[in-house]
Amino acid sequence: ESPDVSQSLVLTPSNSSRSTHHDTMSWRPTYRSSKFRNVYGKADNREECFDGIPITRSVHDSQFCAVNPKFLAIVTESAGGGSFLVIPVSKSGRIDPHYPKVCGHQGNVLDIKWNPFMDHVIASCSEDCSVRIWEIPEGGLRRNMTASALELHGHTRRVGLIEWHPTCSGLLFSAGYDNKIFLWNLEIGGPVKRIDCHSEVILCISLNADGTLLATTCKDNRLRLIEPRSGKVLQEADCKNHRVNRVVFLGNTRRLITTGVSQWNTRQVALWDQDDLTRPITEEEIDGLSGLLFPFYDADTHMLYLAGKGDGNIRYYEIHKEKPYLQYLMEFRSPSPQKGLGVMPKRGLDVGACEVFRFYKLVTLRGLVEPVSMIVPRRSETYQEDIYPMTPGTEPAVSPDEWLSGINRAPVLMSLKGSYKRPDQKALRASKRERRAMVVHGIDLLENIQPKRDSELLKLFFRQQDELKRLREELNHRDTRITQLELELKNLKNDSIHIISSIQNCLRSI
Repeated sequence: ESPDVSQSLVLTPSNSSRSTHHDTMSWRPTYRSSKFRNVYGKADNREECFDGIPITRSVHDSQFCAVNPKFLAIVTESAGGGSFLVIPVSKSGRIDPHYPKVCGHQGNVLDIKWNPFMDHVIASCSEDCSVRIWEIPEGGLRRNMTASALELHGHTRRVGLIEWHPTCSGLLFSAGYDNKIFLWNLEIGGPVKRIDCHSEVILCISLNADGTLLATTCKDNRLRLIEPRSGKVLQEADCKNHRVNRVVFLGNTRRLITTGVSQWNTRQVALWDQDDLTRPITEEEIDGLSGLLFPFYDADTHMLYLAGKGDGNIRYYEIHKEKPYLQYLMEFRSPSPQKGLGVMPKRGLDVGACEVFRFYKLVTLRGLVEPVSMIVPRRSETYQEDIYPMTPGTEPAVSPDEWLSGINRAPVLMSLKGSYKRPDQKALRASKRERRAMVVHGIDLLENIQPKRDSELLKLFFRQQDELKRLREELNHRDTRITQLELELKNLKNDSIHIISSIQNCLRSI
């Protein structure tokens, strides 16, 4: 299948009017091909969501959700300490209010992360100043789990961030409100390094593809690149004009992406060269909303997803080595605001449906976890190798002792072709009907299910009712936004009249 072609415009000087004092500028179109130009987001049906979950109402800037091909973990509200749910991904639907929890922490759980190499091992950190490692039994929890496999103590204040090493299963990073980062070796059950170079609270930590560099953002408005073995700060950028909050490495490109707030109080994304943090390569303002902007990068497709906390939309871009560095593709919109987002690893995606990314969106008001898939529309019935290159797998590249001694290795890659299943003819026909269906912001307006029983007809009726309700909510949201924009336009007009009047008065006085 031939790739889609997306159009971008470049401002170039025109040679047609040399008689004027200044060169005139005209828009000359240039074209950049992209196979991801028509990627679209699709929210799963209500039956495939996880409903009835008391999602935490904590205001901590965390995603509160972690997912892998076996389990979904969500931080919940609880009395007498912190807890989180662990649910098998295959068991969607309404969750029992008494469903077993992981509840060993003495304070609220602030962050959770699955081990990338062992699907049954998860780490959590809490306001009780501890980091804990849990081993989830095969098939999920059958009773509340209070005893962790390992407790890690060293922070003197609450621990807000944790991150697994990308090539070694036995190393874990944690950042606390004591302004320190600890590197834990789980094989010995203790810290092997304490990084103490931040003057204020650490907002985000990110590791590059082989774990040889650590990037951090801090409340002191500085972006730092740190050598994690020694704790030495390699580079430091003053971001007072950018106020960065989140940072993520862009695979092996030697570049970073940060999100934050510009000096005009608008949300902003910036691209940096890790070899020179003097100034960003490019900056782009997103909007004037106030919610934290979470960046998610897919190194296999070079796509960047931006999801705002409290927003209902997810924007996505394609990253290029040359201008335009950030190419806007499209936006998934939903009337339901997101509290946090979990991301499924590549090996858990449906490659037969050309799914390239999957979010698990937390909707607090509805107690809902909603899967949202990013899909490349393809007509071919074979495995799409161009959108599924070799990707990091479940085999660690180095042991903790090897990495700590200075040995670096790239991640061990795997192919997703083994998980591809050729769709049967019935599923294929349903897929073709779905491609012809009208999709508005992830909602199918044309339902293609032919009910054969009264129960199916009733289920279809309630689904249509839910979709109509979501559409009404979205229209109300748009009306409110239009009213706000009209008021802003009116205020700008009044300000312009006042400025013009002032200028005229000054001219008269002169």
